[in-house]
Amino acid sequence: MTLPPPGALLRGALAAAAVLALGWFVGGQAMLGRIDPALLLPLWPLPLAALAWTARRASRTERRAAFGVAIALTLIGQALLAAWLAGAFPWLQLVLSAGCGSVVAVGADRMVQAARPRGPFRVLLIAAAILGWFAAAHGLLALAYRAPAPRAVPVTMMTSLPLRWSGGDLAAMLAEGARDDPALDRIARGGPLRLVDSLADHPPARGDALLLAHPPALAPRDLVAIDAFVRGGGRAVILADALSGWPPRHPLGDPRNPPVTSLLTPLLDHWGITLAAAPDTETRPIAADVGGAHLRLFSAGRFTQAPPACERIAGGHLLHCRIGQGEAWLVGDADMLFAPLWQPQPRWAAHLRHADTMEWLDARLRGGDASGWLRPFWIGAAAD
Repeated sequence: MTLPPPGALLRGALAAAAVLALGWFVGGQAMLGRIDPALLLPLWPLPLAALAWTARRASRTERRAAFGVAIALTLIGQALLAAWLAGAFPWLQLVLSAGCGSVVAVGADRMVQAARPRGPFRVLLIAAAILGWFAAAHGLLALAYRAPAPRAVPVTMMTSLPLRWSGGDLAAMLAEGARDDPALDRIARGGPLRLVDSLADHPPARGDALLLAHPPALAPRDLVAIDAFVRGGGRAVILADALSGWPPRHPLGDPRNPPVTSLLTPLLDHWGITLAAAPDTETRPIAADVGGAHLRLFSAGRFTQAPPACERIAGGHLLHCRIGQGEAWLVGDADMLFAPLWQPQPRWAAHLRHADTMEWLDARLRGGDASGWLRPFWIGAAAD
């Protein structure tokens, strides 16, 4: 086997280092906590165009060798980082990234070697091609990471969190218009959503799903309605926060703020479940990986006691329980809905999300899969 010329090796290695650095610092891998090789797709053109320009006077064979070295070293680096940081081998993303890198390499080489246009027009053409590829690659990633649309199952929701009309005081809402919290908007996009203040007066219909997100104190008849709904075959997701860190909208002590701790203890006791608050040393964001979905929790409590029909997940931060003919997912945290813990950056780019929280919640409430054709490879992800 003949080794590439030293010049091709050096140029290829420098280009690979540039792609890896861009992916880590600019492409979102460090910021999002993901080591996805697919996040390199929008970033291939700039380093490979620079490689094509610096090697423009080299022979065709040497240029091909330089591009091959750059792509190979980049993929090897990504594979090693994924194995080290995420404990996974993202072969599908590596194949996709290799194919796109090869296409970019061919295009960059041809544009630089072309006789026309010359001078600043060629620079403008290359810059336009880089920007066009950047936009097209993000469009492709948005489709590839998008989870399948869940069934439009109606959801009945009860919460004390300030999710509805989260714009601030009345004057601000009148001036700017009332707007819901991003979490509420995201849940509503999956299907009909109904917020109620009494489950006894407004029970979920048969086939609907129930979401209790750190609700206020419930009357006994509401607790009976929840128990009856689940035992009768209903599906429920219950966020019971033992120590809520949700930023209060009103001064401390104001009864309009959400309760600091969960008020669902009577229901949990009836089901044989005990929720303990997080220790003072754990009042910080933590990751919980559940069936391939990555959730970010904050000061999450643990379920220390549960009946045999419940499965403890993520060290007890979550429970999956069969109750009568129905099922309930219990999470010892409601702060997981707080937008900065899951919302993508920028907000329009859903494939650049910080967590799979809303996709997982959709799948639990409405059925289906929480991941798309491509799935994120989260740094530090652990098995259930």
